[in-house]
Amino acid sequence: MDEDTSIKVAKATRERLAELAQERGTTIRGLVEVLAASAPTKAELRARAEVARTELRERFGIQVTPADETAGQQLWDQLTGPAAAAGAA
Repeated sequence: MDEDTSIKVAKATRERLAELAQERGTTIRGLVEVLAASAPTKAELRARAEVARTELRERFGIQVTPADETAGQQLWDQLTGPAAAAGAA
């Protein structure tokens, strides 16, 4: 088992984490561990993107260009940015 450590956060953040954990039937520790395990690093995202580009090229003959990647990122930003979150509220 890994050695325990602590993370300092603002009281309001701690209270929010406690509420989120309770709603999910877990502890703050469990909530943070799930987040850490499920959120990919930039290196992992780059690796996934390379696998996707390879699959698109080899299986479907689609060559993803830098312009395609830019357009995709812009669409993603529109779907997940602050304006999208405000519309979902």
